[in-house]
Amino acid sequence: MAEVVRMPKMSDTMTEGVMAKWHVKVGDKIKSGDVMAEVETDKATMDLESYWDATVLYIGVEEGKAVPIDAVIAVVGKEGEDYKALLEAENTTAAPATPADQKDTAATPAESTPAAASASSAADLEKLGVTVVRMPLLSDTMTEGVIAEWHKKVGDKVKEDDILADVETDKATMEVMGYAEGTLLHIGVEKGQAAKVNGIIAIVGPEGTDISGILSQGDVPAAAAPAQNTAAPVAEENAAAAPAAEKEALSADGGRVKASPLAKRIAKEKGIDLAQVAGSADGGRIIKKDIENFKPAAAPVATAASAPAAAAEKPAAQIPQYIGVEKFTEKPVTQMRKVIAKRLAESLFTAPHFYLTMSIDMDGAIAARKKINEYAPVKISFNDMVLKAAAIALKQHPNVNSSWLGDKIRYNEHVNIGVAVAVEDGLLVPVVRFADGKSLSHISAEVKDFAQRAKAKKLQPSDWEGSTFTISNLGMFGIDEFTAIINPPDACILAIGGISQVPVVKNGAVVPGNVMKVTLSCDHRAVDGATGSAFLQTFKALLEEPVRLLV
Repeated sequence: MAEVVRMPKMSDTMTEGVMAKWHVKVGDKIKSGDVMAEVETDKATMDLESYWDATVLYIGVEEGKAVPIDAVIAVVGKEGEDYKALLEAENTTAAPATPADQKDTAATPAESTPAAASASSAADLEKLGVTVVRMPLLSDTMTEGVIAEWHKKVGDKVKEDDILADVETDKATMEVMGYAEGTLLHIGVEKGQAAKVNGIIAIVGPEGTDISGILSQGDVPAAAAPAQNTAAPVAEENAAAAPAAEKEALSADGGRVKASPLAKRIAKEKGIDLAQVAGSADGGRIIKKDIENFKPAAAPVATAASAPAAAAEKPAAQIPQYIGVEKFTEKPVTQMRKVIAKRLAESLFTAPHFYLTMSIDMDGAIAARKKINEYAPVKISFNDMVLKAAAIALKQHPNVNSSWLGDKIRYNEHVNIGVAVAVEDGLLVPVVRFADGKSLSHISAEVKDFAQRAKAKKLQPSDWEGSTFTISNLGMFGIDEFTAIINPPDACILAIGGISQVPVVKNGAVVPGNVMKVTLSCDHRAVDGATGSAFLQTFKALLEEPVRLLV
C-alpha cells in the first residue's frame, strides 16, 4: 500500500523546511535507512531518511522550495501502484507544483485535473526562466513583512544582484534581492502592504511571458493587490464577485452606493465622497478606475433646496478651533510592534511573574567610574558596570541564567546578556555574548555599536538571538524604579532605575547618599524567590565594591 512522506519536524523551533536536495527521483527503488533528501531547517541542513522498502511514486516539492511541517512531500509504494486517491484524500491540490521531470505513465489526458494542469503550467514557466520571488524569512520571529519601498517597477530589467525592495520586518528594515535575471513581470504587494512569509511578492522572467498560470494558483497573499496590470484578474475589479465582499454607503438621495473595497479605501485616502462618483461597473458599482478618474469639478452643484442647510451650518464653522475639536491620527501597526505585543503578551499571561526589588548604594560605583574613565579608552557608563556585575553574578547563580523550554529547563553555562535598546518603532534586544569574560571597555564599545546600528535599522538576526538573561535600563529617563516583562525563553529580566540622591543612614548618622533601585522579574516555573534574592545580593555586593568587577 502506498505511503505518504511528510515534512518532519527536525528542531524545536522549526515551522517549515526547505528542500535543499533530492537524492532520489520518481521510479527509484529505496530501502529503509536510505537518504531520500536533504532538508534545510531553521537550524541546519539535515538528512531525510526512508522508513520503507519501496519505489518512489511521486515527488511533490521541488528543490529550493519551502513547505510547512506535515505537508506531503512524496509518496512511496509498489511500482505502478495508483496513488492518486491517496493524494486527493490528503488535499494536495494546494501543494507545491510537481517537478517538471516527474511523469506518471498511468495517467491519461482525461484524468488530468485543473490543479494538475496549473501545476504543469507553472513548471513550464520555470523552464522558460521565470522566477517567483517570495517573501523571505528574515528573522526567527517573522511571520510577515511590509514592503517599505520598491526599487523596481513592472517592465524594468533586473539582474541577479539587483535589490528589488526594502522589507520592514519586526526587527529591522532589510533589502531583498531577486537572484534572477530578466524583466520584472509582476509586483504582487504594493508599497506599505504586508505579505506572509513565502507569499509571492514579485515575478521575474523573459519579457512578454504569460504568467497567468502562476497567479491563478492563488499564491498571492490576500493582503496584496497587484500594482500593475497583469494577465491575472484583479478581485476588486471583478463586478461578478462584488456582492459577497462589498459594503454599501449612503448616497446623497438616501439610496445606496455600491463600491469595491479597494475603491472605498482609495476614496477614503483621497477624501472623495463616494456619493459624488459615477460607477462604471455592472449596476453602477464604483471601482478603482472610477475613483482615479474622478474630478471634483464634476461633483453635483448644490441645489436651492439644500442652500438653507448649508447656510445654517456656516455659523458653526466660524467657531474658533481652540474651543475644542476632536481629532486623532491613526497609523498602521508596524511589524516590530506586532511582535512586541504578541511575544510580551504571551510571556506575561503564560509565565507566572514575581518581582524582587533591592536598593543599592552607588557611592562606590560613582567614585570607581570617575577613576576608571581617566584611563579607559572609551567612556564607561553605569549601564556598562551594571551589565558586567550581572554577568559575574549569573556565573555564580546559574539557576537565574536559565531558559524555560516547556518540558525542560536549560541551565546555561555561557552568559549572553540581552540589552534592551529603544528605537523609533519599539524595542530591540541585541545580545552581548560571553559578557562575563569581557572588560568594561569592550562591553561599552559593543553596547554603543549595537545602539547605533539598532537606531539605523542595521542589526542582523545574529545580533539579537541567543540571550540567556536580559537587562532593561530606564534610569537615564529619570525613572526611579519599574518592573519589566520577561523576554522568553529567558527566565529573568533585570529592570534598572535611576540613581537618586536621598538621605541614608551610615555609621548611625543621616548623610546624603546615592541609591539605585533594581527589580528582578522572575519566571516562577524556573526560578524561586530565594534563588532570585541570592542573585540580587551578589549583584549588589559587586556594585557596592566595584573593584571586584576587575578581578
